[in-house]
Amino acid sequence: MVGGGYVGLVSSACFAELGHNVNIIEIDCNKVEAINSGEPPIYEKGLDGLLSRHAGENLMATDSYDVIPESDLSFICVGTPPGPDGNADLSMVASASRSIGRYLRDGEGYHVVVVKSTVPPGTTEELVIPTVLEEARGRSDDIGFAMNPEFLREGMAVYDFMHPDRIVIGSREGGAGDLAESAYSGIDSPVLRVGIRAAEMIKYASNAMLATKISFSNEVGNICKDLDIDVYEVMRGVGLDHRISPHFLNSGAGFGGSCLPKDVSALIRLAESLGEYPVLLKSVIEVNERQPHRLVKLLEEKIGDLFGKEVAVLGLAFKGDTDDVRDSRAIKVILDLKEKGASVKAYDPLAIPNARKVVPDIKYCRSAAEALEGCDAGLIMTEWAEFASLDEEFDMMKSRVILEGRRILSCEDAEGICW
Repeated sequence: MVGGGYVGLVSSACFAELGHNVNIIEIDCNKVEAINSGEPPIYEKGLDGLLSRHAGENLMATDSYDVIPESDLSFICVGTPPGPDGNADLSMVASASRSIGRYLRDGEGYHVVVVKSTVPPGTTEELVIPTVLEEARGRSDDIGFAMNPEFLREGMAVYDFMHPDRIVIGSREGGAGDLAESAYSGIDSPVLRVGIRAAEMIKYASNAMLATKISFSNEVGNICKDLDIDVYEVMRGVGLDHRISPHFLNSGAGFGGSCLPKDVSALIRLAESLGEYPVLLKSVIEVNERQPHRLVKLLEEKIGDLFGKEVAVLGLAFKGDTDDVRDSRAIKVILDLKEKGASVKAYDPLAIPNARKVVPDIKYCRSAAEALEGCDAGLIMTEWAEFASLDEEFDMMKSRVILEGRRILSCEDAEGICW
């Protein structure tokens, strides 16, 4: 497994649970040390138990590619962050491909290189395959290639790996696809065998559809708020249609995290490079970017000019059960509040260390009650279970001005961004 980040580490631990011998190649020595000691460098439910069982046994981390020649499969699990123009940055994929190819020169027997990173369609065939084969010199006949996208939800990634909706294997040669599929032996799931480009596109299309459902729900929610309609009642009715389903129809502050924003943006750039104009995808991003600002505007309607006001923000992670603040709607709201002259007190059960790296100059608190005390308003930005029972804590504010970016509270005087 090349890359010990979120996808690489979770996948490695789960492959080890399935009985495979797994080596993680990771350039960050601190991560290597943590993994080998059984301590996950990220928070993910169930990951600590897997590492404690398998680290030092059939799961090891290293900063060297020396393990490649003796392996049957190598999975590329490196990041593909958005570049300044929104395109996926494939530099780490290229680097991993060069290193794998170089070390495969000395290997023997059939080896399959599997791309698990989210990459634009055409990347495996136009970048990974030629790079690996150029570096491997002379081993082109016994190296196969496959594309195996991941569909892991943060906070539920271990469960999703072991109980997937589907396993997608893209390949040009049946043997390469067969070996990639064999890694999942023991998991009861439909397996979809497709071409390499189709597998790459399935990942992008899946995330774009989820993002579209969220932005659609938020757009409808904004209209419902103007009409004094409970959008959650509306979406319950909509979601009962089996053609639509209730999933990802929760109106609120929008989507964030490491996948949906960057993948939709990358798909937009790809479409534009082909001469297409992806109107719908552009609108998905536009609606999503407006939502945090709508929440701040609603706050101004409630308490007036924000300059000099103190606001509590509860929840910093982009979603519950994770410490990930990448593209978090809470961070965007905090930056908006600061720009308008408000001071911010914040609390999150897990994400404060990561949030400090992005916004170091606000007050971080040890509890929701501490954050709310003396504030002019409170904003709920992440659906943490512990926030659901908050009520009397809001009496510690100057007045009970409570706005939700996620529908989690049970107190009746809370108002939502679009309900």
